[in-house]
Amino acid sequence: MALNTAELFKKAKKIEIASRRLVDETLAGQYHSVFKGRGLIFSDVRPYYPGDDVRAIDWNITARMNAPHVKQFIEERDRTVNLMIDMSASEYFGSQGSVKRELAAELAAVVAFSAIKNNDRVGLYIVTDKVERYVPPKKGRRHVLRVIGEILAFKPQSRATDLAKGLDFFAKVARRRSVLFLVSDFLSEGWEQPMKIARQRHELVPVVVSDPMEQVLPKVGLLLLEDLETGQLVEVDTTSRVARDFAKRAQSQAMIREQALRRLNVDVVKVFTNEPYVDALIAFFRARAKRMAHG
Repeated sequence: MALNTAELFKKAKKIEIASRRLVDETLAGQYHSVFKGRGLIFSDVRPYYPGDDVRAIDWNITARMNAPHVKQFIEERDRTVNLMIDMSASEYFGSQGSVKRELAAELAAVVAFSAIKNNDRVGLYIVTDKVERYVPPKKGRRHVLRVIGEILAFKPQSRATDLAKGLDFFAKVARRRSVLFLVSDFLSEGWEQPMKIARQRHELVPVVVSDPMEQVLPKVGLLLLEDLETGQLVEVDTTSRVARDFAKRAQSQAMIREQALRRLNVDVVKVFTNEPYVDALIAFFRARAKRMAHG
């Protein structure tokens, strides 16, 4: 159901308040530590204090002032964080808590506010079986609110999924190295090779959004199910062999997805519609920091 302007504003404001509190209290420092800037630039000199790295001594200033001085550097940020959100019809599903689309919007907001808190740019790609919306990267709160609003208000032209189309477009547009958060249920096919190519040039973070009912149907007797991407209706007896076959196929599909993501050798964020996404984000930051610490 589409939200009107007042509802959109209220929803976006609620997401902003929750996201900024989470970022300020928990995630901003973790984001900064795992997504480093492009390098260090010279800032100033100051007197040497015991314990300072002697390699930082500025010998010209030391000779001129007749006292040891060290160079100070600041991190050059100017990073770009891109959010690619899968908005195909399957993202409108949710049996518990949020639908996957709303969860994607909230998670994207947290990442976006973490980015601007660290003076980074944020860009947005909304994809189905094509790129339906592109918002070029910019800085600032007003821009992030626009990004959140775009996700919440978006009405897809297509019900289908083709992440490869989105990744191909991203490869053409994103000239500089950036961080790409790709938010999807990854239930489609054909995305592994384009993601492998994207990973060679950018920092790729797959965010897998799932719902428990996609794996196991509840035993409630007859259930009318709709394939959101094809519109096909199917009546299923959830106590029958059909339901057990559904669970086996779903588990097989999930295993294929997991194996493909492992082959990419990247840190993955896994979120569920019935669980707090905050825990998944914190686990991701910790895993990434551990990976970086071990080279």
